[in-house]
Parts: sequence; C-alpha cells; structure tokens
Amino acid sequence: MRRFEIGPLIVAVGSLVLLVSLFLDWYGNLSAWAAFEVTDVLLAALAVVAIVAAAGLIAPELNWLDRRWLLGSVTAAAILVIAAILSPPPSVGGADPQSGAWIGFAAALVMLAGAVLSLGRVSFSVAIEGREPRHRVSAVDHRPPTTETGAVVEPNSTEPTVAAEESPRRSRTTGPRD
Repeated sequence: MRRFEIGPLIVAVGSLVLLVSLFLDWYGNLSAWAAFEVTDVLLAALAVVAIVAAAGLIAPELNWLDRRWLLGSVTAAAILVIAAILSPPPSVGGADPQSGAWIGFAAALVMLAGAVLSLGRVSFSVAIEGREPRHRVSAVDHRPPTTETGAVVEPNSTEPTVAAEESPRRSRTTGPRD
C-alpha cells in the first residue's frame, strides 16, 4: 500500500498554476514577465522551490530540499502576489489587475492551504491499494435453489393462478383493482 499526502499534491498543483499565470495578462495587455522587473523571476523561483519541496514530501527518494523550505517559499510567493496586486508596478500606468493576477492570487492561496495541510497536525491522505481477490464460500456456492413460487395473477382475472412454467424467482403480481 502506498500513501500519498494530499497537502504536497495541492502545493504542487498551485505552484504549476502560479507558473502558468505568469504568462497570462496581469495588467492590461502585459504579462507578469513584461510588467515586473524582479517580482516575476522571484515568483517563478519560489514556485519551482515549492514544487521541489512538495515532490520530496510526496516521494521520499526525491527529497532534495528540507520540508521547512516549503512553508517559507509558499509564504513568500503569497506575499509577493498580494503586494503585486495591491501595489502595481509603475510601468503599467495605473492599470487594473487582469485575470493572470487573480489566477496567480488564487494559486498562491491554494499553495498556502496545501502547505498548512502538509505541515499541520491534521492531514488528509489518499491511499492507493490493490483489490483483494474475492474469496468464495462453499456454503453459499452450493446452496439449493429457492423453492418458493409466488402466485401469478392473470391481467384480466382477479383470482390468482400459479403458472407451472414460471421461474421460481418471479414475484406475485396483481391486476387492476375495481
């Protein structure tokens, strides 16, 4: 049985979305790469650090960074995104944040939630395990067929009659009532 913690998976997905959001429009027609000077590079580096730290929590053989890097990188990324939305760079000329900025903000919040889940005392995990083969019970396999038969009512008749050719599993039906 292999257990995957759900927190690092959430951090990894949020980090990938943050990386993608850097290529979307953050202010007007400008992506984060065009709007910022240093913030975009810092966000990309922090997202990569978060992915590497989360990969180490998911698969211990990929543990290149200590788990303490996860919370620091995620927190720094969230602070940078919030600061970028609250205080746009001067190069955008007072333009409002566009979809890329809001997707980056949502990704930073998802990363924070995943980091809290992975480092907190409460955790959710997904267990992936194979199915056990079904065990046959000889008492159930060799039981005799049921012998009860229900009375069958003809559609136009109100009296029940039993048909000999009916299956023993057929239930009793009733006709229209007057």
